[in-house]
Amino acid sequence: MFLEQLFSLKGNVAIVTGGGNGIGKACCLMLAKAGASIAVSDLKVEDAKKVADEIKSNGGKAIAVACNVTEDAELVNLVDETVKNFGKINYLVNNAGGGGGGRENPFKITVDDFAWRFKLNVFSVWRLSQLCVPYMQIDGGGSIVNISSMSSIMASHNMSAYGSAKAAMNQMTKYLAMDFGPEVRVNVVGPGAIKTDALASVLTPEMEKEMLKNTPLKRLGFPDDIAGAVLYFCAPISQWVSGQLLFVNGGGIQSLE
Repeated sequence: MFLEQLFSLKGNVAIVTGGGNGIGKACCLMLAKAGASIAVSDLKVEDAKKVADEIKSNGGKAIAVACNVTEDAELVNLVDETVKNFGKINYLVNNAGGGGGGRENPFKITVDDFAWRFKLNVFSVWRLSQLCVPYMQIDGGGSIVNISSMSSIMASHNMSAYGSAKAAMNQMTKYLAMDFGPEVRVNVVGPGAIKTDALASVLTPEMEKEMLKNTPLKRLGFPDDIAGAVLYFCAPISQWVSGQLLFVNGGGIQSLE
């Protein structure tokens, strides 16, 4: 019973952005299994509805909310809908983001492209945290978990905007942990290469072998590997942990360079 209580989220409420697929979906399902009610937020509301329906079919509570995290009015609506349906907010998982993937040739992207990566990966996280923390404080405390990337600490070609944005997220997490304590904890998870459906659709055995050369645990990650770290940061077991960055990467770096 004691161990169950350390990982129990029963009676609490979580918002997960980008919750319709991949890591976000895994986080929604795992936090729901731990007892939390989930606001599944996604740009594609139909994907969010499928995840919410899966949670409800397993006896949990969930709603689906369409949200483009770069639009302030939609962030406000996400918070309002969550409070309207569940009465409070205890956890925020800032998972929505994007960029990189070798698509940021500095001779081809524009300043607007670069700024967009920051709006998506940094500004939205800051703003949604600002909106959610007052509700967490009212309910006695809470936890924010930001999803970063190995690109925030490594060097690779054509990823200067995305990698810089995720590095900014890492540092912002430390500052917000200072600002929002003692009631609210703020931490960040940095995934390595995760075998989502999107990656699996383009991955070849040769590519996977190359990516695992510098990975001691000799496998790619799965969405549940990241969801487990998110559960840890939300749950009571991590009640004295804030401002920390945890890389979940098999002990190494997965790269094709």
